[in-house]
Amino acid sequence: MSKQQPKDELISILHRLKEPAKFREIYGGLKQTYPERTVRRWLSELCNQKIINKTGSKKGTRYQIANSIDKVFDSGFQKYLSTAARIAINYVEQPVFNRKPVTYNDEWIKNYIPNKSFYLPCKIRSELAILGKSNLTNECAGTYARQIYNRLLIDLSYNSSRLEGNTYSLVDTEKLVLQGIRRQDKLDEERVMILNHKEAIRYLVEQAQVIEINSTSICTLHYLLADGLVLPEYSGHVRDQGIRIGVSTYHPLEDPQQLSIRLAEICRKASLIIDPFEQSLFLLAHIAYLQAFIDVNKRVSRLSANIPLIQHNLVPLSFNDVDKLYYANAMIAIYELNDISILLDIFCFSYRRSCEQYKVTRQVTGFNEIRVRYRKIRREIIRHIIIKKLTENELNNYIQDQSRSLIEKNDLRGFIQTVYDDLKTITPSHIHGMEITRQQLEKWLALGTII
Repeated sequence: MSKQQPKDELISILHRLKEPAKFREIYGGLKQTYPERTVRRWLSELCNQKIINKTGSKKGTRYQIANSIDKVFDSGFQKYLSTAARIAINYVEQPVFNRKPVTYNDEWIKNYIPNKSFYLPCKIRSELAILGKSNLTNECAGTYARQIYNRLLIDLSYNSSRLEGNTYSLVDTEKLVLQGIRRQDKLDEERVMILNHKEAIRYLVEQAQVIEINSTSICTLHYLLADGLVLPEYSGHVRDQGIRIGVSTYHPLEDPQQLSIRLAEICRKASLIIDPFEQSLFLLAHIAYLQAFIDVNKRVSRLSANIPLIQHNLVPLSFNDVDKLYYANAMIAIYELNDISILLDIFCFSYRRSCEQYKVTRQVTGFNEIRVRYRKIRREIIRHIIIKKLTENELNNYIQDQSRSLIEKNDLRGFIQTVYDDLKTITPSHIHGMEITRQQLEKWLALGTII
């Protein structure tokens, strides 16, 4: 068990006790036995971090959760925050001069072993896999993203830009992205930021079948997102000068060669990760942490996080309902503490909201997953029926037999209905790609009562 875990447990005990507690009450609530001296040291460290308060002395000593740790949790998102995230927020909301200056920590990524190390617990990965499933696992990469393309363009462009301080509303973003209508009272930079998101998202969807997680892909995303917002020599290229992050004590690396080496290593490790959600969160954290580019780093990280989701035909991550303050805190915790707890909570919260959003989108657009998933089988059955001139009982038996042998049980009824729907409405314009001639279709239709 790591040092952080028993500290989390100590905080949970104090939350549960509510009233100022004696050491013995806290110590007795621990699930695992530790030396008393060690537990007292952990309590002292939590006091120094201003996460808990200590009052009295000797036998009169009492411990209690500091009031400040609960002050920041005043939105609907608070119930989704883990204890670890609350600790991290309490730290990063201290004045900058109280926080330790840090630079890039190589050990953080060195200690991460793909498919053995995990930021997302197994239970959460399983939950997100169920929520994000689109039933298009047999289709080529990017199929689902193309089905919800307009909604994805609007939501991801809007939310990612909003997190950068862009003041375009969701409605104005939709008008700009889909119709090219710009707000005259808005800055040109804001308009360019949104339109650049549109181009970058288009790239992800169109290249879903061939895109790889490597430095070239990440630099391409930066080029598309930064075009017109940074000098041309810095667009799509690793920076060759230092940058500073105003609200943080983090000092990113400055040497371009070292930045390129580390970007390649991040991509190498990310490409080895099997679980798409773990892969997504890994990219979201580490691309932003490296700060490889002169600007637009967090935007690149947010879109790169969607590569595995789009490739696996999962619901994309649009950062719906993410509060800018919490996101800023999450980034500072990454920079200064290499603590992913806030970002993990944001990732899970927002992904659940994205799933809710796109479930509605599919219903509104009339998207039929069974039709798309079994398209080839459905068309082959129809082709056989028409070429062999099957009608009535012969036709019905063939559909039933083929469906039972080729279609999953839960999808069987819906699939059979799609076959009958197509047969009832088929015209010459529907036979493209089925290897059916117009004459063959006309002969089958001339048979009269066919279904």
